[in-house]
Amino acid sequence: MDPDAGRSDGAGVAGTDGPLGKGGPHGSVRGAQFFVGVMTEVWHRPALSGLEILWRWAAGIPVLALAVWRIGSAMQGGRPAVKVDTAALQAMTVFQPAAALATLNRAWSAVLPGVEPVAIWLLPLAGLLWLGLSALGRSAVLLRVDQTLCARRTTLLGLYALRGALLTGAWALWAALVWKAGVIAISAPAARGGEPDLVLYSAILICGTLLVYVLWAVVSWPFQLAPLLAMQLNLGVGASLRAAVGSRRAGSKLIEVNLVMCIVKIALLVLAMVFSSCPLPFADVEGPLFLQVWWLGVILLYLAALDYFHVVQTVAHLRLWRVMH
Repeated sequence: MDPDAGRSDGAGVAGTDGPLGKGGPHGSVRGAQFFVGVMTEVWHRPALSGLEILWRWAAGIPVLALAVWRIGSAMQGGRPAVKVDTAALQAMTVFQPAAALATLNRAWSAVLPGVEPVAIWLLPLAGLLWLGLSALGRSAVLLRVDQTLCARRTTLLGLYALRGALLTGAWALWAALVWKAGVIAISAPAARGGEPDLVLYSAILICGTLLVYVLWAVVSWPFQLAPLLAMQLNLGVGASLRAAVGSRRAGSKLIEVNLVMCIVKIALLVLAMVFSSCPLPFADVEGPLFLQVWWLGVILLYLAALDYFHVVQTVAHLRLWRVMH
């Protein structure tokens, strides 16, 4: 028998029957405290994280395999084989940023003719596949969290499309920031015959990335809450968005949860970088195959941890809205 079956929303340390669900006025509820409580609950219900990993990887792995196959075929079919200077890529160093950028530009120019024709049709297809599976997968996760919710898969599809458009804008803003930082700290000094300022480039990149993270946490919470309200209140796209925007009492708490999630993502990225560099002192002993297997394992572990925290964030949003209302 499934130990999670029939388990209601009141279960767990962060549920409505727990200390956070009963205690105190609304103003005393802390989003960060709620987040930690839900972490414990989700950790003790591994089926939730398993479902999240299943639907996310079911969308990502086929698209990635198709991209590798089609790009490889496009590069080899009917034109000379693409020649990338791998030795120059391996010799890149952050202490010579201008040379590193030139090397990356040459490599990108070599692979672009094979990548561009595939990307034109593969990216929209990947987006549609991701939206469809996200509506199905997230519905399955939330229905497992609380079986009293309504399955509004079509509504979730529309809401996730709107959130995806907002997320695309955030990524475009970050890409523009990276380009502008390169112009200010690297290209402009090099054009004047000076040395690129790597410290300035890193400072702009780090501060700008944190700013984009905070901006996303502040503006995205209605689009994250709306799918939950659609399933909680059996609403459509427009009604659920209006209900989310109108939940001002819960808004500050949800922003706090989003900021905690941003810190978690940065921490996971730093940990992944640390673990990736651990075997480098033993590279001559273990060989390149061991490093490739190690790095693949680190990437999979990083993605699994991200999926777990995405479940935590979603459940925390649902619990907080119920407590605040």
